[in-house]
Amino acid sequence: MKNKANITTLDQHLDKAYGKRGEEKREDFERSYEAFKLGVLIREARKKANLTQEQLAEKTGTKRTYISRIEHDASDIRLSTLLRIIEKGLGGKLELNINL
Repeated sequence: MKNKANITTLDQHLDKAYGKRGEEKREDFERSYEAFKLGVLIREARKKANLTQEQLAEKTGTKRTYISRIEHDASDIRLSTLLRIIEKGLGGKLELNINL
Protein backbone atom coordinates (compact mmCIF):
# COMPACT_ATOMS: atom_id res chain seq x y z
CA MET A 1 0.00 0.00 0.00
CA LYS A 2 1.34 3.43 -0.93
CA ASN A 3 1.56 6.13 1.65
CA LYS A 4 0.28 9.64 1.05
CA ALA A 5 3.77 10.89 0.17
CA ASN A 6 3.67 8.77 -3.01
CA ILE A 7 0.30 10.06 -4.19
CA THR A 8 0.37 12.34 -7.23
CA THR A 9 -2.46 14.84 -7.70
CA LEU A 10 -4.01 15.43 -11.09
CA ASP A 11 -2.48 18.92 -11.24
CA GLN A 12 0.97 17.50 -10.45
CA HIS A 13 0.57 14.92 -13.19
CA LEU A 14 -0.58 17.57 -15.69
CA ASP A 15 2.28 19.87 -14.65
CA LYS A 16 4.75 17.09 -15.40
CA ALA A 17 3.12 15.99 -18.66
CA TYR A 18 2.08 19.37 -20.10
CA GLY A 19 3.86 22.05 -18.07
CA LYS A 20 2.51 24.53 -15.57
CA ARG A 21 -0.68 26.52 -16.13
CA GLY A 22 0.05 29.45 -18.40
CA GLU A 23 2.59 27.54 -20.50
CA GLU A 24 1.56 27.03 -24.12
CA LYS A 25 1.52 23.22 -24.08
CA ARG A 26 -0.60 23.14 -20.92
CA GLU A 27 -3.02 25.78 -22.23
CA ASP A 28 -3.44 23.81 -25.48
CA PHE A 29 -4.24 20.72 -23.40
CA GLU A 30 -6.77 22.63 -21.25
CA ARG A 31 -8.54 24.02 -24.36
CA SER A 32 -8.70 20.58 -25.93
CA TYR A 33 -10.10 19.14 -22.72
CA GLU A 34 -12.86 21.78 -22.61
CA ALA A 35 -13.78 21.01 -26.24
CA PHE A 36 -13.87 17.31 -25.37
CA LYS A 37 -16.17 17.98 -22.40
CA LEU A 38 -18.51 20.03 -24.60
CA GLY A 39 -18.77 17.16 -27.07
CA VAL A 40 -19.56 14.70 -24.30
CA LEU A 41 -22.20 17.02 -22.82
CA ILE A 42 -23.92 17.42 -26.19
CA ARG A 43 -23.82 13.68 -26.89
CA GLU A 44 -25.26 12.83 -23.46
CA ALA A 45 -27.99 15.48 -23.79
CA ARG A 46 -28.88 14.17 -27.26
CA LYS A 47 -29.15 10.62 -25.96
CA LYS A 48 -31.23 11.76 -22.99
CA ALA A 49 -33.59 13.48 -25.45
CA ASN A 50 -33.79 10.18 -27.40
CA LEU A 51 -32.51 11.82 -30.58
CA THR A 52 -30.18 10.42 -33.20
CA GLN A 53 -27.45 12.60 -34.62
CA GLU A 54 -29.51 12.82 -37.81
CA GLN A 55 -32.60 14.01 -35.93
CA LEU A 56 -30.62 16.62 -33.99
CA ALA A 57 -29.03 17.83 -37.22
CA GLU A 58 -32.43 18.19 -38.89
CA LYS A 59 -33.82 20.17 -35.95
CA THR A 60 -30.87 22.56 -36.01
CA GLY A 61 -30.23 22.95 -39.73
CA THR A 62 -26.86 21.21 -39.69
CA LYS A 63 -25.58 17.89 -41.00
CA ARG A 64 -25.25 14.64 -39.10
CA THR A 65 -21.52 14.60 -39.83
CA TYR A 66 -21.17 18.02 -38.17
CA ILE A 67 -22.97 16.81 -35.04
CA SER A 68 -20.69 13.76 -35.02
CA ARG A 69 -17.56 15.90 -35.33
CA ILE A 70 -18.69 18.09 -32.42
CA GLU A 71 -19.45 15.06 -30.26
CA HIS A 72 -16.05 13.56 -31.05
CA ASP A 73 -14.05 16.78 -30.52
CA ALA A 74 -13.07 17.14 -34.15
CA SER A 75 -14.67 20.48 -34.89
CA ASP A 76 -14.65 24.00 -33.57
CA ILE A 77 -18.17 25.25 -33.03
CA ARG A 78 -19.55 28.74 -33.41
CA LEU A 79 -21.47 30.14 -30.47
CA SER A 80 -24.55 30.71 -32.64
CA THR A 81 -24.50 27.07 -33.74
CA LEU A 82 -23.98 25.87 -30.17
CA LEU A 83 -26.96 27.92 -29.04
CA ARG A 84 -29.10 26.53 -31.86
CA ILE A 85 -28.15 22.94 -30.97
CA ILE A 86 -28.86 23.43 -27.28
CA GLU A 87 -31.99 25.57 -27.55
CA LYS A 88 -33.74 24.38 -30.72
CA GLY A 89 -32.34 20.90 -30.96
CA LEU A 90 -32.27 19.84 -27.33
CA GLY A 91 -34.76 22.24 -25.77
CA GLY A 92 -32.17 23.40 -23.26
CA LYS A 93 -30.51 26.57 -22.09
CA LEU A 94 -26.81 27.41 -22.29
CA GLU A 95 -25.17 28.81 -19.17
CA LEU A 96 -21.57 30.03 -19.28
CA ASN A 97 -18.99 30.84 -16.63
CA ILE A 98 -15.78 32.80 -16.95
CA ASN A 99 -13.08 31.92 -14.45
CA LEU A 100 -10.24 34.40 -14.11
